[in-house]
Parts: sequence; structure tokens; C-alpha cells
Amino acid sequence: MSRHHKPDSLTHMMSHLLKMHRRNIDQIIHKYDVYPGQPPLLLALFVEDGLSQSELADRIHNKRATLSVMVDRMEKTGLVERRPDENDQRVTRVYLTDKGREVTVHVKEAIKETDELTFSHFLPEELLLFRRLLLQMKDNLRSTDIEN
Repeated sequence: MSRHHKPDSLTHMMSHLLKMHRRNIDQIIHKYDVYPGQPPLLLALFVEDGLSQSELADRIHNKRATLSVMVDRMEKTGLVERRPDENDQRVTRVYLTDKGREVTVHVKEAIKETDELTFSHFLPEELLLFRRLLLQMKDNLRSTDIEN
């Protein structure tokens, strides 16, 4: 077994931690008809409502087909609505409904609550160092990323 597949490897622990973080958020927001994978879409529209499906897919790093299925489901639960673009009928834009805006506030609260739990008992200096290390890892991977 390589060192990257051991349960105590850094890669395994990071992956497991992210899953636990997402699961905690998903459990909190499930009562609002928000399902796994949907928070990034809600947050993107909260920042800039009325994005085209193509723009939205790019913003949340999803395939367009996956996004379309996600928007279908969110339309059925009343979180978003599709409308044709006023200037180009070939383009469909996605908007938060009133319910979607209200739910996004709860999603943001769930993320904040989970972050506070995750980073409780960390000293400010430890958080700064951790952030710097994460940025370094991101830069390391970005240097080999073919898409960027």
C-alpha cells in the first residue's frame, strides 16, 4: 500500500475532513430542501443573480448537463426559476426565488457554524499558518494544472 492510501496519510485525512465538513453542512440544510452539491449554486446566485446556465456551470465548476439536472431539481423545490434572457432568447438565465434567497441565508449560517466548529481551539497564529499552507498547496497544484 502506498503512503498516500494509508488512513493516516495527509491526503486521506484532508479528503476525509472535507467529506465530514460537507456532510455536517448537508445535515443542517436538508430541512430547507437543499441537497448535496446545491449550496455552491445558491451562493453563486446570491452574489450575482440571473446568471446564464453556462456562466453558472463555469462559476461552480460543474458540467452543463449536471447543472441542468441540478437546476431542474431546485426549480421543483421552489429555490430557483429559469427565465429567458431579455436580449437573447437562446440564453436561459437562472434566478433565486424569494424562498431561494431565504434558504441561502440559512446555508451561509450552516457554513459559518460548521467552520466555527471545525476551527474551534485553533490559535489565530495557527489559522494564519494553516491558510498560508493551503495557499501554497493550491499554488503547487495550479502550476501543473493543464486547464489554468
